[in-house]
Amino acid sequence: MRATKPFTFSAMSRRAAMTAAALAAMATLAGCGGKGGGVAEGDMALGAPDGAKVTVVEYASVTCGHCAAWQQAVWPEFKTKYVDTNKVRYVFREFPTPPIPVATAGFLMARCAGEDKYFDIIHEIMASQPEIFGGTPPRTVLLRIAQGAGLTEEQFQTCVTDENAIKAMEARIRAGLDAGVSGTPTFIVNGEKVADSSLSGLSEKIDAELAKN
Repeated sequence: MRATKPFTFSAMSRRAAMTAAALAAMATLAGCGGKGGGVAEGDMALGAPDGAKVTVVEYASVTCGHCAAWQQAVWPEFKTKYVDTNKVRYVFREFPTPPIPVATAGFLMARCAGEDKYFDIIHEIMASQPEIFGGTPPRTVLLRIAQGAGLTEEQFQTCVTDENAIKAMEARIRAGLDAGVSGTPTFIVNGEKVADSSLSGLSEKIDAELAKN
């Protein structure tokens, strides 16, 4: 049997390591901040098409506890109210938080699985944070999720070490930093940051934008 190359951050490339160092040096990664609406290359979106009256952008990380909590407590009702009805265009933007190697690998794997499976994988990784932070090797968790999405172990390893994919992710991260994003989750509605990420807080801004002529 061929030995499987273990997932290590160094295996993901020197460029990825540099990105990790830059992000790790940020003062805070648990709060919210910044502006960054509009359209960006590589956006993953649900709901209304591009050009919708209201666009909600979430900068988040699969290793962010606050993001996972929002996903569990708010997302189902938010999705029912605004996404499933095509009232808003919901855009998810990747912004890895520590452990950055794990978050980066999770995002790369989700994109590799395809757009139709992307959000399901993102949500499953978030839901698996108790395992990731509870002693189960992160690679074991991510590989299980990848295989559940139809990827082989070889495909998974290829995904998380793909130089072009890593370079594209770094560009998206830099765009977030340039936009002033300093933590996750950060929510932006039609270009304006919304500090209150509860359903009522987001609804107040969204409904006001929907009511405009």
